[in-house]
Amino acid sequence: MVDLVDGPIPIDRLLSDSADESCGATVLFLGTTRRWTSNSETGQTETAYLEYEGYREMALVKLAELEAIARERWPIRSVSIVHRLGRVEIKEPSVAVLVCTPHRNEAFEAGKWLIDELKKQVPIWKKEWFAIQTPKWIHPTPNA
Repeated sequence: MVDLVDGPIPIDRLLSDSADESCGATVLFLGTTRRWTSNSETGQTETAYLEYEGYREMALVKLAELEAIARERWPIRSVSIVHRLGRVEIKEPSVAVLVCTPHRNEAFEAGKWLIDELKKQVPIWKKEWFAIQTPKWIHPTPNA
């Protein structure tokens, strides 16, 4: 399942929908908004909230492509990739990647690959709003 949501990510539903008696591993990655961001120029900067925008149609296509590739590479029984758009407050999840496989190594590998590729390939942009500064667009980087 791939989805873009405009409100909170339904984590409980993702977990219940992914239940599979043939799986011994479920890995759930949640990317959350942190209060403090390290910056080489300013040190620690306080974040007020994040704002995400995306090219919805293309993002859904890219997410589905990533899901298909992951299913070819690992024995995935269930996968969910959900990204939130709009305003995301401190401590709230902005992205969820859930992978169920028979064994843990496969689940961890697939989950890491999916979040890394999502950040590289999917047209979703993050704007960081600071507590005492002007906002700044954060561009995806290959090693993020």
